[in-house]
Amino acid sequence: METKEIRAATAADMPAVKAVTDAAYRPYIARLGVVPVPMEADHAADVAAGRVFVTEEPATARVIGLVVIEARADHLFLDSIAVHPDAHGRGVGRRLLEFVDARARALGLPEIRLYTNAMMWENQRIYPKFGYHAVERRVDGPYDRIHYRKRLVRRVS
Repeated sequence: METKEIRAATAADMPAVKAVTDAAYRPYIARLGVVPVPMEADHAADVAAGRVFVTEEPATARVIGLVVIEARADHLFLDSIAVHPDAHGRGVGRRLLEFVDARARALGLPEIRLYTNAMMWENQRIYPKFGYHAVERRVDGPYDRIHYRKRLVRRVS
C-alpha cells in the first residue's frame, strides 16, 4: 500500500486527526475500562505546536495514520501513533515508525521513548520488532504502562 509522504498536520486536518485517533483507540476502551489518553488529548494544541504528522492515501487524500511526537532535551517522545483500522496491514504503522526514527536523527536526538498500556498487548509484540526495548513498568493513576526506549545508532557518512 502506497501512502503519500508524511507531513505536518494543519488546522484543516483536525477532524481527520480526531477521527483516526478515535477509530484506532476506541477498541481498547472495553479492555482497559477507561478511555485511552490519546482520545482525550488536545489535538488542536498538538497540531498548533507542530507535534502531529499525518499520512494519507494517495488516491483519496484521506488521512489514514498519524504520530504525535515531542522533542525533549535528550530524546524524542512518541506520544501517540494511530492507524485507521481500515488501513491495518498495509505498512502504514511501519512507515510512521520509520518517520519517527528519521525525525529523531534529524533533530540530533540519540533515542526515542514511548509507553503503552500493559493491556494493549498487540503493541508489546510490535515495538520490539522495531528495535524498542521495555525498560520499566509503572502504574500512573488508572493506567498500567510499559515504557520503551529505542537507542538510535549513529550513521556514519
